[in-house]
Amino acid sequence: MGEFFNNQARYFQDQFGTRAMADRIHKFVVHDKLTEDEIAFIESRDFFYLSTVDENGFPQCSYKGGSRGFVKVVDDGKFTFPIYDGNGMYLSAGNIKENANIGMLFIDHENPQKLRLNGTAAIIEDPAIVSMHHEAELLVSVSIREIFMNCNRYIHEVERVNDSPNGPVDGRQSPMADWKQLDAMRDVLPEKDIKRLDDEGS
Repeated sequence: MGEFFNNQARYFQDQFGTRAMADRIHKFVVHDKLTEDEIAFIESRDFFYLSTVDENGFPQCSYKGGSRGFVKVVDDGKFTFPIYDGNGMYLSAGNIKENANIGMLFIDHENPQKLRLNGTAAIIEDPAIVSMHHEAELLVSVSIREIFMNCNRYIHEVERVNDSPNGPVDGRQSPMADWKQLDAMRDVLPEKDIKRLDDEGS
């Protein structure tokens, strides 16, 4: 897995007297293969946070949501997730094409726990593969470098209210984003969106 702590992390560990504790946690918690419990946790999530880095080292952090199970584990070292229709910027996808290193954070707010993951990602563009995921535009394949559950003491317990009505669900077409229907945006929409608006009489 390579060196987990960089020199500056070690600097702060030494400053606060936590180097031995950090090493012990790393030894017993950080690993590179998913356990059965971690697979179940990931596949039960309907959102996660994704961190990517561009070619100049500048980060982006993005919220990715879908139906439970939209992240699919391939084996104990790899999984995939879809990229759906969004704001058309493709910042996460573009960064992954430039720099494969990513970080991910999965959280359960109802039963507070979280899982952190570092790895490398690749964009899958093959239509035959992407089309197997309802309404996906691209597919991301992630190879795990490090994964670990970590302390849940600061996770706010949040009661779930509803699923997003906009998330892709098999058997129906997701609603078009409200902002895409604004007059100020219509002339810059991709052809597929313009056609849909015309077909729906919007």
